[in-house]
Amino acid sequence: MRTRVARLYGARDIRIEEQEVAAPGEGEVLLAMAAGGICGSDLHYYQDGGFGPVRVREPIISGHEASGRVVAVGAGVDLAPGTLVAVSPSQPCGACEYCLKGLPIHCLDMHFIGSAMRLPHEQGMFRDLFVVPVRQVFAFPDGVGADEAACAEPLAVCLHAVAQARELRPDLAGLRVMVTGAGPIGLLVLAALRHAGAREVIVTDLTDAALARARAMGAGQVINVARDAAALEPLQADKGQIDVIFDCSAAGPALRTAFAAIRPRGLIVQVGVTGDITISLNALVGKEITWRGSQRFHGEFAEAVRLIGSRAIDLRPIISHSLPLAEARAAFELAGDRSIACKVQLTFAEGAA
Repeated sequence: MRTRVARLYGARDIRIEEQEVAAPGEGEVLLAMAAGGICGSDLHYYQDGGFGPVRVREPIISGHEASGRVVAVGAGVDLAPGTLVAVSPSQPCGACEYCLKGLPIHCLDMHFIGSAMRLPHEQGMFRDLFVVPVRQVFAFPDGVGADEAACAEPLAVCLHAVAQARELRPDLAGLRVMVTGAGPIGLLVLAALRHAGAREVIVTDLTDAALARARAMGAGQVINVARDAAALEPLQADKGQIDVIFDCSAAGPALRTAFAAIRPRGLIVQVGVTGDITISLNALVGKEITWRGSQRFHGEFAEAVRLIGSRAIDLRPIISHSLPLAEARAAFELAGDRSIACKVQLTFAEGAA
């Protein structure tokens, strides 16, 4: 069998090619890919050839948030053809120090589909056909769309971020919470916060289109900081008015705003990633701020599938565009235009062979 793939050779050099795909072996599933979302890291690979220390050093098939339908299975696998599944891209080794401590997110030998962190790179899911171990697939009930199913991975990231906050602030219901950055991750953090019981969530961004989506997903207040920076001033009064902040922008100005708006002994959860930035250590120390990072997920992937499957979280408002695999270059260019795009997905020729 042959499959089309979207292979990235370097910044803005993405090509649709064909390659062979093997039949599934024992414990494996052959999927006809259905939908795949362009993540921020995929976009950095396309626009800049990487982000921070992670660089594209050889051709890579991007894509780590995707859904597909079962075409065939190997020995020992009980999944019916046509079943819609999401693929968890995370493959911890299960044997290192951190895996044995119950911290597989910090696995010392992590394999992550569609990542350029390792060399050789881990090839991703922007392709028509894909073989994957069955332990990495999670089935959906009937009635769920392939586009929704492809959002399980970013939702899992955001569920983990909210869980990080709840370890230190278990009851979010009585707290003032802010999300900086209303891209796909910021909006899914908002959805996860609302599901966790947060009642008052303020969302900031630079564009009205992003903030309109935040309103649709339950934000109590939205602030366009490009046009109305003065609206932040009341949040910064008396050493800050916000109890918990999720920074999903990784932008220097947004972080400075976060440090100004957070209450003394407040919590900032860092979800967005970028290269080096300058922060105010005086504010960090003087206000005794807890600044906590959050990366990836583990058990939250199954929870994301459950929440999507039951429609306990409806994430359809974040899906702004879907383009076929053949138009991958246009899809990546569109994903880089935040004035009109939110979550841009590629669609595939389900069942192609």
